[in-house]
Order: sequence, then C-alpha cells, then structure tokens
Amino acid sequence: MSARLRPDVICFSHLRFSFVFQRPQHLLTRCARRHRVFFFEEPLFDSDLPRLEESEAEHRGICVATPHLPAGAGPSRASAMQRELLDDMMRRHGITDVVLWYYTPMALSFSRHLAPAATVYDCMDELSAFAGAPPAIKEREAELLRRADLVFAGGASLYEAKRALHPSVHALPSGVDVAHFARARAATRVEPADQARIPRPRLGFFGVLDERTDLDLIAAVAALRPAWQIVLVGPVVKIDPSTLPRAPNIHLLGQKRYEELPAYLGGWDVALLPFARNEATRFISPTKTPEYLAGGKPVVSTSIRDVVKPYGELGLVRIADAPGDFVAAVEAALAEDRAPLLARADDLLGQRSWDATWATMERLLEGALERRARAVAAR
Repeated sequence: MSARLRPDVICFSHLRFSFVFQRPQHLLTRCARRHRVFFFEEPLFDSDLPRLEESEAEHRGICVATPHLPAGAGPSRASAMQRELLDDMMRRHGITDVVLWYYTPMALSFSRHLAPAATVYDCMDELSAFAGAPPAIKEREAELLRRADLVFAGGASLYEAKRALHPSVHALPSGVDVAHFARARAATRVEPADQARIPRPRLGFFGVLDERTDLDLIAAVAALRPAWQIVLVGPVVKIDPSTLPRAPNIHLLGQKRYEELPAYLGGWDVALLPFARNEATRFISPTKTPEYLAGGKPVVSTSIRDVVKPYGELGLVRIADAPGDFVAAVEAALAEDRAPLLARADDLLGQRSWDATWATMERLLEGALERRARAVAAR
C-alpha cells in the first residue's frame, strides 16, 4: 500500500483483544505492520467516571482501548460517553485520516458521526443469532451495510447470506498460521503438565465453550467410550459452567494462550469439532478446522456447513452428528494411516494463510481508498 494510502485504523470489536486469539487478532496484527491500529473494545461498567484505558497489545503496533463506564449507565448514556472517549482518543493521538473497521454494528451508536477515509465491515459471525444479542443489531447491521465501502465475509455461508445486501462483498474465510500449528507435529515438543497426566487415547477440542457447543454429544461420547479421554481447552462463555458434562474421562483445562495451543494439540489422537446444530452455528466457519489439520491431526466434526464444504467433501474431516455415528467416525480416525491425510491437508492449507488473506484485504482496501479519494477530488 502506498504511503499516501496508509490511514490509521480504528477497529470496533465485540471480542476483547486478550480473548481467544482468532480472526480479528490475526488480521489486525498484520494490518499494524503498515498502519497505526486502535482496537476499541466494548465497555466495562466498573468505573465511577468514564475513562479510557489504553495499553499496547502484546503484538506491537496495536493500541487496545477499553472504555470503563459507570455501572448502571443506560444505552443512550453509554453511547454518549463512548463517543466522547473515542473523540478524545482521536484528538490525543492525532487521528484524522482513518479507516473504521467494524466487527460489531452496535458500535455505530457512538461512531456514526465520524467521516472516515473508508469503512470496512468484517463479518465473522451472524451476531444476531447469538444468545443475548441486542434487539437492535439487525437494524444496526443494515445501517453499517449502507455505510460500508467493503464487506468481508468470514466463511462461505456468511458470504451467501450477505452478498446480495451490498455491492462489494468478498468471501474471505479465515486463514491459518501453518508454521505455528505445525509445531504440534514435532516429536520434541513438551507435553503440558495438566495434560501429561491424562491417559490415551485423547480426543481434544480448543475454543470457546458456549451455546454453540453440543454438550449432550460430548457427554454421550464420553459415556459410550469411557476409556477415551476428552480434553476441552477454552473459556466458558454465556453458559452456566454447571451445565458442562462431568465424567471421569472429561477434562476441562480452561483457557490457554494462543502460543500454548500447538503443545496441547500435539498430545491428542483425534481433534474434535463438536458443534451443536442451531441458529448460532448456522453460519460459522470454524478457524480451528485448518488449525487442527496444520497440527497433523485427524478431525471429526458435526455437520457444520463450512466444515462439510470443503473439508468433509475433500475427505480431510469426518462428519457425524448422532453419538453412535460420531463414535464410529472417531474409531475410524484412530485407525487410519495419517500420511496421506497430511499430504492432502498440506496442499489445501498452503492456499489459506493469514498472510494471503490479509494481502487480499489490503489490496481491496487500497482500491476503496483510491475510489473515495477520486470521488472527493471530483466534487
């Protein structure tokens, strides 16, 4: 991107930067190589007076901005306070030429007054389908689609749902850091202490445990095969932890840092995608699918559309929904020769790096900035 087309980037995210390292973090750390990036999080209602906490992310070049608002502040007051904090941040940092990058349409309530060089909507989830979604989210998304110069869809299903709603929608499924997860294949890797004590065979999952997780399926598989050990790595979000299945062969290890995941993955015999089939999973495109494959593991998943196509159709992931079928798929995965799987998976993953995804986004963004600049000059 040319020097004249390197505006600052303010990202509005429903996910905290320190949460599970996924699409926003992968893309914006790459964006920060050429742009100043400000990651504006959703507020915490824990302060007497509104204030903005700023910190540098672990990955240099990203300023993480967290609003702290008074407890009990209603939506209108909260929006007004966030607008003031946002405007003050922009003044203090000298942000004038800016790209607004949205993961949550709800941020329009305090940012719609800005005049950006370009607006990007990176749609990674159908947020309206999630438990506890704000009632206004569909209306806000419609507004964001009217304002956006570019819309990126994080999976094939989302692309199909959004492509008729905007003239510039681009299907850019999540990528994978192959070198990072390939560490799981190393014979010299060190087994994490909390996993080393768990017998084998081990079936593993890393990711958020929430309403998208098929807890009944996990419980049923554990009951059908008590000798199998099911390892669940990740935070519990928006569901009561007491609803998680409990059994001697189910091991809840909690959230781990992104840097630790290959070590856990390397100690599994089969990697799992035990997603429920509901409204919250209708449009998901799990980032962990290519991550598991990069780690050299056989994968068994429920019939999530963006996993079935392409991974299931290419024979890289086994698909099953009912507990008995899921158990049979795991048994087949445990017995298979992995060498042919690894070769075919590596061929596909070579086309799906985060670097390639960001390069495409950056090229499209540069085109949008140039079109905006020409339009302004022609006035």
